Amino acid sequence: MTFGNKVLKYRVALDTEKNLFMAIDANNQANVAYGITITQAVKKLKKSI
Repeated sequence: MTFGNKVLKYRVALDTEKNLFMAIDANNQANVAYGITITQAVKKLKKSI
């Protein structure tokens, strides 16, 4: 499922090996941010662009 707003489109997944959520940029699969919560992962992803 792809979520997004006007600035960023992203997907969310759970890395079960690390027990962290991943926010993945839908336009650049190499741009991934991790967080303990989905919100934290998305915030980190937004900061990385």
